[in-house]
Amino acid sequence: MAASTKKPATKSASKKKAAAEGSKSKSTEAKKPKLKSASKKAASPKSASKKAASETVKSEKTTAKQSGGTKKAAAPESKAGKKTIAVCRTTDDLGAVTAKWRKAGETIALVPTMGALHQGHIALVEKAKSIADRVVVSIFVNPTQFAPTEDLDRYPRDEDGDLKRLDKLGVDLIWAPGVEVMYPDGFTTHVTPGSAAIGLESDFRPHFFGGVATVVAKLFNQVRADFAVFGEKDYQQLIVVTQLARDLDMGLTIVPVATVREEDGLALSSRNAYLDEDERTVAPNLNLVLREVANAATGDGASVSYLRAAARMRLLTLGFTKVDYIDIRDAETLKDYDPLSGRPGRVLGAAWIGKTRLIDNVGIGK
Repeated sequence: MAASTKKPATKSASKKKAAAEGSKSKSTEAKKPKLKSASKKAASPKSASKKAASETVKSEKTTAKQSGGTKKAAAPESKAGKKTIAVCRTTDDLGAVTAKWRKAGETIALVPTMGALHQGHIALVEKAKSIADRVVVSIFVNPTQFAPTEDLDRYPRDEDGDLKRLDKLGVDLIWAPGVEVMYPDGFTTHVTPGSAAIGLESDFRPHFFGGVATVVAKLFNQVRADFAVFGEKDYQQLIVVTQLARDLDMGLTIVPVATVREEDGLALSSRNAYLDEDERTVAPNLNLVLREVANAATGDGASVSYLRAAARMRLLTLGFTKVDYIDIRDAETLKDYDPLSGRPGRVLGAAWIGKTRLIDNVGIGK
């Protein structure tokens, strides 16, 4: 590792008064200041709660995709040659840094990302900084959550730009493993997610949550954070991950952050870069229609099936080329929503504009 993980704090110089016997004058002798090693912040008393249950883990034979040799941890240098943010690329390097933090009693927040950072990711980092002493941001485009026909190869990547942004934010560490680190030769264990993964995204991307659950479980075990911060924009993923951490006693708290939007309501997403000018004009209508459904769902005699069908037709009329789903679910369990239950609800949708698939969601009553 080419970066220090603790910042020394200068201890105030103490002054000692010495009075000479029989003399009216007094002299003051100052001690030389000493440097005392200290953690960046006081140790937080926060700790994650645990609940016992079990998550099905299935083992199957697979060959991990290789992407070249493992790089050593490095810290990029500024023009002045001063090393800035630390970057770890092996589990040994990662563990060496985080072990020191834990030994010092510091709490750690993890922000998992696939890079191509935007203002939505920045909001996650700011939240992480507000709840923990140390912040780790992971950057890993996870191949197991992409189907062969999906956009793994063209998914936006900008590691240099991401590092610069995170450095300015004061992030403590970037965890940027390669595919060969996350899925080495002989890797065969995969995590099967629970009930929250049923339907919605899984109806159209059946591979997706298995890949998400597996990589998230690995990230949690590697970083051993006290908190993990996820955005509400990928709402089904948020609930799947929350169930995973709870059911497998992962020992950390999942912290949600509200979706960050453009002024016209479009949820920020790395895939928004795929939209051309005309498609970008149509895109905010997804949020518009979801909000219309949310408002209608609170009325007397609201029919979920009618609202789903009406929303689908409205999106197609507004310029979307295909609608995968519009649905209303219980906000905590993602089971079918009962308007008369008094429980919180969530409207979720996924639709296509040309070759770009957008997802969004809004809370009922928000």
